Amino acid sequence: MASLPNQQETITLDTFLRGLWQENPVFVMLLGMCPVLAVTNSAINALAMGLASTFVLVASNSLVSLMRHFIPKQVRIATYIIIIATFVTMVDYAIQAISLELYNALGAFIQLIVVNCMILGRAEAYASKQRLGATIINGLGIGAGFTFALLCLGIVREILGAGSLFGFDLFGDQFQPWVVMILPPGGFFVLGAWLLLFNWLRTRREAKLLETEGAPHDG
Repeated sequence: MASLPNQQETITLDTFLRGLWQENPVFVMLLGMCPVLAVTNSAINALAMGLASTFVLVASNSLVSLMRHFIPKQVRIATYIIIIATFVTMVDYAIQAISLELYNALGAFIQLIVVNCMILGRAEAYASKQRLGATIINGLGIGAGFTFALLCLGIVREILGAGSLFGFDLFGDQFQPWVVMILPPGGFFVLGAWLLLFNWLRTRREAKLLETEGAPHDG
């Protein structure tokens, strides 16, 4: 993740929207691949992991932003990890209390949010240099982009692999599920397909921008 210049960013709509497209942590930055591939065998698991990661991202980065002038540079990474681990523990207990079935489905990947490079990377590259407001808005955008990516995989894998969506049956008893889609190889297949689509869309958009910029000069 590229480091941002050490200057305060003006809060705009782009502060939030960057995380959905230009800096999408999965489809552009290719961060947090473990949960992306491991827990997206159903839409509800994908949504839960996305929301949990978003809460940890926004809460931990907000605290990093507030404490950025007090954290010594020599121990900043260790401090960030302690802060992140604190909020991960809160999420871990909350999910366990809300739904034990969901907690068991997500397994160790809840605790592994601590080492998610998306969260630690934003703390180091953005939150440690920006004011609280910009950090919260940007964190929400990155979290929304991560949740969107997880849902893209989870919805496709659940529909094809189980014939359902969020647990509701879609096709009846006649549907023959593609079992591979809810297995680990299915995660790679679906992720590859989404990456191809988003790379094609980005290339097409860039080509149109180049044509637009070059059109007046051609005339």
